[in-house]
Amino acid sequence: MTDANGAAPDASLQRIIESAKRLGVHIDEEAALQWLTAMATQQAGSDVVVDTESGVYGHRVTMLDFSPQQLARFRELGRLVEFEDIPGKVETALALSGSAAQSKIQTYPGDADFFERVNVIADTQEEACQILGQIMREKALKTLRGDTYQLIEVKLGSYPEDMMRNGRMARAGSPIGWTAAEVEAGQLTGTRLDGTQVTVTWEDAAREPGWCKLDWVVADPAHGTLGNASNMLDATWEAPDGTVVPLDGYLDPYFQEVYLEAESVPIFSKLVKHVSSDALADYVAALGREVEKAVTKDPINYGKAAKRLYNIFRLTGAYEEAAYLRELFDEPTTMLYQVHSLIRTVDDASRSGSSISRERINAQIDALILSVIDALEGEQETEIVRRLLRLRSSLSQQQGNALNAEAEAARAEVINIVNNFFYEKMTGMPKIKDYLERQGASWEKR
Repeated sequence: MTDANGAAPDASLQRIIESAKRLGVHIDEEAALQWLTAMATQQAGSDVVVDTESGVYGHRVTMLDFSPQQLARFRELGRLVEFEDIPGKVETALALSGSAAQSKIQTYPGDADFFERVNVIADTQEEACQILGQIMREKALKTLRGDTYQLIEVKLGSYPEDMMRNGRMARAGSPIGWTAAEVEAGQLTGTRLDGTQVTVTWEDAAREPGWCKLDWVVADPAHGTLGNASNMLDATWEAPDGTVVPLDGYLDPYFQEVYLEAESVPIFSKLVKHVSSDALADYVAALGREVEKAVTKDPINYGKAAKRLYNIFRLTGAYEEAAYLRELFDEPTTMLYQVHSLIRTVDDASRSGSSISRERINAQIDALILSVIDALEGEQETEIVRRLLRLRSSLSQQQGNALNAEAEAARAEVINIVNNFFYEKMTGMPKIKDYLERQGASWEKR
């Protein structure tokens, strides 16, 4: 049995081991061989597989990276973020996505990202959009705040014209991010370039919903941690004749989701029949654009590029490069990618009006400090710990948005170390370096 490059798993593993040794990366040889063998044989059979023991399902390649170890926790979070079915009106299928769906290899995951297919059954597309806007606002209002969660932002609709919001230019056609207060008010205001005020109502935005997403800060009392949880919606309208129309213009593929309940298989199966035959090529191309952005646009983020590259390689048969990247995610330094994400979470949780207690926020900063001490040493450790201590001190003295500068300074220090790590390890593999060069990456030292 050979992979898409014509190499047997044993031969591929040997080359990966040699590259890893040269670049100072630890390899779990048994796990790597098992994955290479599974990938080499996964061509046969159905695209979608169901784990009958846990009740989850997804694309066969995606399922190779999912571990049910934290499934109970993700299902609990799912109850916060998910939308409820309304018989004859709304059908849903909730899934994990991103690093949460790759829990077998993402030892240090980032946010708890969810993805939900929301199919609205209505006589007209206009009515479907109205229903979607209604259930999104009801969900947001129901989960505005609690002892263990705080709504941060909702994405719905697009700006109808250029306007200034909170000191920043919002371009016509770009997605609208609603704060919790604006969702409550059902409208937001901005300023035109001529100085006049413009108001956008929730109902206006819902007429063309576009990119729909909800974000929360969540606390895990059992583990004393904070995190970000999000739910990105793939909203569709099912017409009376059975036609399915994506309300943002594009029906998402299913190459990186793990669906949490086997009971949702019928709705999933109904919707994915309408996914384009070019979905895989389109998905890989979209990931390529994300890699290009990550390595060429400020701020540079090689960690994000590595995660996108892994998905590109595993879906296109470049299994040696994918297997090598799998091992990078288990290196201690990559834990700092999680630290980078959690500093933002701490900043979000500390904003004025947050229901997350100060004790929980301080406990998370203490955990971040210990993580940095475990991963680093010398000047790098000293500098980041110093910034985290300063952030902790600011939390006890200030309220509102004034903490943002301290949080961003700490995040910049952390992402610089992450960038240098992934830069060195990825560019040491010729095929990965070649791919990044085609995306326009610059090899100046970060």
